[in-house]
Amino acid sequence: MNIFRLVGDMTHLASVLVLLLKIHTIKSYAGISLKTQELFAIVFSARYLDLFTDFISFYNTVMKFIFLGSSFSIHILGKLFLYCVVVNEKFTFQEVMWTFSLYLEAVAILPQPVVLQRTRNIDNLTGQYIFLLGAYRALYILNWMYRYFTELHYVHWIPWIAGLAQTMLYAD
Repeated sequence: MNIFRLVGDMTHLASVLVLLLKIHTIKSYAGISLKTQELFAIVFSARYLDLFTDFISFYNTVMKFIFLGSSFSIHILGKLFLYCVVVNEKFTFQEVMWTFSLYLEAVAILPQPVVLQRTRNIDNLTGQYIFLLGAYRALYILNWMYRYFTELHYVHWIPWIAGLAQTMLYAD
């Protein structure tokens, strides 16, 4: 594992903890898009199917269960299956679901700014949550670049497209 992946995971974990702290502190979901949270639940459900087939490491397994558990605590929603079936690297169920999770994650944040505009309430914790999610994705782009240059057979191009689109949305 490289430093970009580790820091990216820790940043993502911090974003989830900040969000849970906000919900616990104000005892409300005010200013938080439930649609965004539902979409993230689908992202991790599709991405982490390998939990049932491949053991990579204890760290990897624990992080996957943390992100699945935190996202499932909200709900599930989504409709990007057609796109991920057409545009992926291999046509296997696991690959299609992984590709689906990348595309869905790229747009999962879109309902959040709408909620913030409607409520006109951007508190510090919500702002930190969005910033940390953007930082997590930017660090993962560095992770993919690092892997491209250091791993012999790493040639995935789909994460780059979805990751760049997602990072631009967060930067906005």
